[in-house]
Amino acid sequence: MTTIRDLISKGNSSSLYAALGNLFLLIIKGIAAVSSGSGAMFAEAMHTGADAVNQLFVFIGSILSERKPTPRFPSGFGRLINVFCMGAVIVVTIMAYETVLEGIHLIQHPAPFGKLGLTIFSLAASITIDGYVLSKAMREILSETRTTGKGLGIVPIAVKNVKRASPATRLVFYEDLVATFGAILALIAILITHFTSIKALDGFAAIIIGLLMGGVAFQVGYENMVGLIGVSAPKDVEDKVSQIILSDPDVTDINKMRILQEGRFFHVESYIELRPGLSLAVADDI
Repeated sequence: MTTIRDLISKGNSSSLYAALGNLFLLIIKGIAAVSSGSGAMFAEAMHTGADAVNQLFVFIGSILSERKPTPRFPSGFGRLINVFCMGAVIVVTIMAYETVLEGIHLIQHPAPFGKLGLTIFSLAASITIDGYVLSKAMREILSETRTTGKGLGIVPIAVKNVKRASPATRLVFYEDLVATFGAILALIAILITHFTSIKALDGFAAIIIGLLMGGVAFQVGYENMVGLIGVSAPKDVEDKVSQIILSDPDVTDINKMRILQEGRFFHVESYIELRPGLSLAVADDI
């Protein structure tokens, strides 16, 4: 009998850590936004709330997509994660719109600022937690794409291979990249707003964070739409599969091969030519 622990172990760990971390940050940022009146802080709270909901959706989707193929669904359930990611995109888009509206309102009507200590603490916690989740997502990219790297060297490798990672890992990577940058931007804007007379900067920071959220929604939405339609595997994956097939001494040629990405798996269909004289049973095993 499958236990809850078994189901959780099949899910995308990056999205689970991200959801738990963002839930904690949402509480802190929500209190800080209400008590400080900062637009940048409001934008950060909205962003974190959207991330928490998204990544919970994605984690559930990643569990369901691990189900084994059935006679009714012979290709498996890998594309279910794309459906859940599209739902997450809708949430991010709505939150981004509301954040931009709040930024415009604060530029027109700057609000008084308070509770600086709590605000700085919440943003520092955000940078720490989102930065940790981002590093975990980068390590997961390396694991899923079977690449290696150490220390800061994993950053360029993860950026290079992110499009080959699973939809869940890609979403966590993009969202936490924006979340970490947004928290740094919000912290700078709040400090400048508090210690100088440039009060409109708070609203501009909120607009920038909202636009970044919209950019993530567009990127993730496009990639998952492509995944739902059915996208072919990258050339290096095709080359690797070809090498595996041709490594069998009884295989003489590959007449036709099609590889579709199904979530984090690849569905391979191949017509191969074998050496003459093999029995049907042996050919079927190959």
